[in-house]
Parts: sequence; structure tokens; C-alpha cells
Amino acid sequence: MVTHDARPATAQPLTAPGPTQVLLVEDDDADALLVEELLLDAAAAVTLHRARSLAEAKPLLSSVTCVLLDLGLPDTRELEELPGVRWLAEHMPRLAVVVLTGVADEHLGAAAVRAGAQDYLVKGQVDGPLLNRVIRYAVERRRSEEIQSQLREAQIYARENSRLERGLLPSPLLWDPRLTVATQYRPGGGQMQLGGDFFDVIEAADGWVHAVVGDVCGRGPEEAALGVCLRVAWRTMVLAGRPMADVLSAVQQVLEHERHEERMFATLCMISIAPDRSHGRLHLAGHPQPLLIGPGGVRELVAPVSPPPGISHARDWPSGEVALGDGWSLIMYTDGLVEGRIGEGPERLGSEGLTDIIRAFLGSTRVMRPAERKQRDEHLLGWLVGHVRELNGGDLDDDLAVLALGFSSTAGG
Repeated sequence: MVTHDARPATAQPLTAPGPTQVLLVEDDDADALLVEELLLDAAAAVTLHRARSLAEAKPLLSSVTCVLLDLGLPDTRELEELPGVRWLAEHMPRLAVVVLTGVADEHLGAAAVRAGAQDYLVKGQVDGPLLNRVIRYAVERRRSEEIQSQLREAQIYARENSRLERGLLPSPLLWDPRLTVATQYRPGGGQMQLGGDFFDVIEAADGWVHAVVGDVCGRGPEEAALGVCLRVAWRTMVLAGRPMADVLSAVQQVLEHERHEERMFATLCMISIAPDRSHGRLHLAGHPQPLLIGPGGVRELVAPVSPPPGISHARDWPSGEVALGDGWSLIMYTDGLVEGRIGEGPERLGSEGLTDIIRAFLGSTRVMRPAERKQRDEHLLGWLVGHVRELNGGDLDDDLAVLALGFSSTAGG
């Protein structure tokens, strides 16, 4: 055992290797000497520091893992309130605390444990091995409590992420068996948190199919929550049968009221597909153009572009008529998919690079029957995201969401 006078030290992690760093907070020199001798006799792997009051101890707490706290200190005389223990539990929750009591105050030891201490000892009833064992057990118990607390926090975080994910990435509402949906979602930067990317697909009672992909700027729980609000607002308005201009105006209004920063905005790509599935109307609000895969290859769909909701209070939402054909897959995506690097330089993939990648995939894939379109699209999206990550040299910086809406003229042939 090594002893040191009280002096500030740099912080050490709770799991630091080497001797256990213990701070004895004791104003009685005789009792302090006794603790030191007991640890020496037990050959304890402990470095003992000492402070004579809680005020003197505070600058030292960041450098220790365990505190031996006398309950009778001059600045903690309010015994029934256990101020020293409560202060440590509130301000230094990672520290293991063992309290020292007199024989007459033994009942306070149990109260101290209830207040946050890991254990207690009665002066005059302690030998070296017992003191050493209590210190080690207290430290391990505190570590276990810390791990359990982190586990609970992780479980809560996972549940909240799951709730946000269900809100951002819902199940499509489709009844037409000729339509298929495949999706991919990846948070940016290799983080487990969700971003503000979202998508949805709904078939209305009149047979029109509406699909949207959106991207709230930024990533994290606040952006994800805003993305959920926008997607739910979009779905609600579509199910209510409102015109698409009203739908986009409602999304814009929700964004302006729910965002936590004035500069937050969202881009949107929305397409409405006619009941015969051969054509549709495309809205672009500051969002990348979707790609159409058909018998003739891959091409971008073109439509007028309006400002993203949140950048300016748009009143008009122009759309463009698009021809789809008899059998097709529509690829809608957020810009995280095309903003990845292609090599060590600053060059980005872009929509042209993305189109080339899809063409290469289609060129290496056998021609499938219409009923296999969903399988093909799922394989395409998985391969596409993996290939883009490989070109980027790892995880993409931004979140990405990709939706493939496919149509075959016959559901089973």
C-alpha cells in the first residue's frame, strides 16, 4: 500500500489498471493512522489518499475510485440528513463509497447505504482483510451498478430508436398485387442513431398510388422526430384524399411549427401514379430526381423543382407529367446515396455515377420474369448501398434512404 497527502490529481477512469485509488475522508488523525495500518497489514493493493473534510476532498475525487467517508466530519454534522453521502451520490455517482461510523451510530451505516453508499464499516470492529475486502467489493459493486445503468440506458435508447424507426420507415399501404416495394435505410457516419430521412407509399381509394421520399437536414433524434411528424402529416393528408398541392402545403406548415431551429428544412420527392400505372405526376421540392428502370434502360424523371419546405414559404407546388410504361421500377432516394466520395479526392458520386452503377448491375443480372421484380429490386438496393459504401471507403457521412417501387403488368406471370 502507498499513502499520499491530499493534493489535486488528474482524472482517472473507473477501470484504471494498477492499485485501487482510495480517498480517506477522516478528520481524526488516530483513526486515519489506524486505517493506513490495517491496509498495510493486509498488503492491500491500494493507494491511499487522505482529506480532513468533505470540502478538502472535493478537488481529489476525480482521481480516485473509492471513498472511505467518516460520517462524523466537521462539515457533515447533520447526521440524520447524511449530507456527505448524498452529495457524493448526486455529484460523483461513479465513485464507490464506503462509510465509517462509530459504534453508537451503527444504524446510520444502513441509512447511508440506502442513501447511495455501497457499504459501511463500524470503527473498532474492522481488521485489515475485512477493510480490504469491503473496498474491493464496493468498487466492483459500483462498477456493476454502472454497467447495469448503462445497459438500461441502452435499452431505453434502443426502444426510442425503434419507435422512431417505425415512424420513419412504415409499412406500405398497397392493395394492387402488381406493385412491389423494396427499401434500404442507413444512418450516416456509422452511427446507430436515426436521421431525418423518411419514405412512405400509399394506395388511395381511387386507385392512385402516392409515394414520397423526404430528407430533413441534419441527423439525430430531433431530426428523426421531425421526419416522423412530416411523414405522418403526409400520410394523413393523402388518406384524406386531399390534392397533392394541399398535401405539400400541410407538410410545410407542420415543418415550420415543429422544427426546433429556424434554419431547418426538408427536401421531398413525391410521385402520384395513375390507376393504369402507365403514367404519373412528379413533384420535386429541392430533392434529387428519381430514376426509372424500364425495358429501355435507366433514365431520370424530369419535373419542375420548387424550393424545399422550410427554405421559403412556398405557395405553389408545380408538378410534371411522367410516362412510366408497362413494366418498371422507380428508384427514389435521398442525397446521402450520391454524396459519397469515389476515391480519395473530393469528387462525389452524383446522380450520373449512380445511374452508371445501376446500369452495370442490370447488365450483369439475367432478365427476370415480372413476378421476380421485387426480388431483383431488393437485390439491387442491397448491392447498390454496399457498392456506394465501398466507393466511399467506408460509412457514408449522411443518412440515406432508398425506395424501389416496382410494377409488373401481371401479378403472377
